[in-house]
Amino acid sequence: MKLSIQESDKNRLLDSLKPANLAFQATYPGDKPDRQPVHTVYGGANLFKSDTCIRMGEIALKNLQTYSPNFVVLANVLQLDGYDRLPHLRKDIADLTDRLDSLSEAERRQESAWLAYSVYNKIVQKLQTEAVEDFRIDFEDGFGNRPDDEEDATAVQAALEVAEGMKNKTLSPFIGIRIKPFTEDLKFRGVRTLDIFLSTLLEKTGGVLPDNFVVMLPKVTIPEQVITMVRLFEILEKENNLAPNTLKMETMVEATQIVMDDEGRNPLMRIIKASEGRCIAAHFGTYDYTASCGITAKYQTMDHPVCDFAHHVTKVALGGTGIFLSDGATNVMPIGPHRGDDLTFEQLAENRTAVHNAWKIGYNHTMHSLINGFYQGWDLNPAQLPMRYAATYNFFLSSYEDAVFRLKTFVERAAISTLTKDIFDDAATGQGLLNFFLKAMNCGAISEEEALVTGLTIDEIRSRSFYRILEGRRNNNG
Repeated sequence: MKLSIQESDKNRLLDSLKPANLAFQATYPGDKPDRQPVHTVYGGANLFKSDTCIRMGEIALKNLQTYSPNFVVLANVLQLDGYDRLPHLRKDIADLTDRLDSLSEAERRQESAWLAYSVYNKIVQKLQTEAVEDFRIDFEDGFGNRPDDEEDATAVQAALEVAEGMKNKTLSPFIGIRIKPFTEDLKFRGVRTLDIFLSTLLEKTGGVLPDNFVVMLPKVTIPEQVITMVRLFEILEKENNLAPNTLKMETMVEATQIVMDDEGRNPLMRIIKASEGRCIAAHFGTYDYTASCGITAKYQTMDHPVCDFAHHVTKVALGGTGIFLSDGATNVMPIGPHRGDDLTFEQLAENRTAVHNAWKIGYNHTMHSLINGFYQGWDLNPAQLPMRYAATYNFFLSSYEDAVFRLKTFVERAAISTLTKDIFDDAATGQGLLNFFLKAMNCGAISEEEALVTGLTIDEIRSRSFYRILEGRRNNNG
């Protein structure tokens, strides 16, 4: 076999490529295996209490059980797979439920009612154990513009409630605050609220922040706003004895100028780089963005084509960076028009119709987001939580068998590659497949045991890194 390139020439040429390759890999490390919450619940700062997330779960569960007392009702409202083969009579539904309850998970998967039954029961379990995954204490749209004394007092009170929640372990796994934007008219108010909240919280907790704490900066349009946030973080960390880079932030995509600037460029990557590694997510603001596009209120919906355009541009701009992306919110609340305990039959029926219609809208919006690769969104009311999980669980469970086959095949192929000591060029593809199961497990759609059929071990799954899985197998196989 004859080679035309000298070894020294080849090495010199390929070595010259190394800095550019490494720089690219640093910018685009790939999807993070870290847990991403499936939603962020936004609530006005003036309403936040240490047990808000617990109470939201109770309200959400009551809403679900009131308007869908069994899994068949939910399946029919949402037209889940197999809904047309489910019984209609109450006794038949009860008998089917009892029979499914008595089966193993493997046996249930063979039943046509499995998906609807599983989605419903997983929603109930989720609402009872961890109804809210992420909560943002809102000092912006959910709070409004109020006198400075009132916002100061609210910032103090909200911080004290967070400290109480930390002590009582009643906070959501992810939590943060949304301050006012760094526009010229609101920047001083945003900074003051951030300072008061953090200083009060850290003084009360002895310098400890909640797990997964983040600061949301809304209405970002230029990198300089993010640079300012970073410099403020540095001051706050120093003054409160926090380790450098402790404070993290999120940005919002809610203006046309963050999709295309005055020179016809997409500024998102420059905005992310301006955060110096502190920005972990970009959230879409449905209603501000559609308004900035001139869409009238009646047509400002999550699945409007202008939103899809912004989503796709955002994914292209930030794909492979590890930045979490979140969709926006549905503003149709599943709450009946009639209140009280002594409602007529007609009023009850009107409530049920209104709630079911809102359920379908929220469910379809969340499915639209998931199908387009946005695994997180906003919720504004506890009554929206059941449909957040209905869509999420349906998405993962209905794709489970196909995902198992794909990952199992990929693992087996990678194992052969490992034995021959090939370079792990396909680790990014494998990580994408693994992330499907990590997301499904994080939100409660499947258990760790249900991921074992992929050919991975529990320890490999918990490593959360496909590259480490391949590396471990190569080392084990010599």
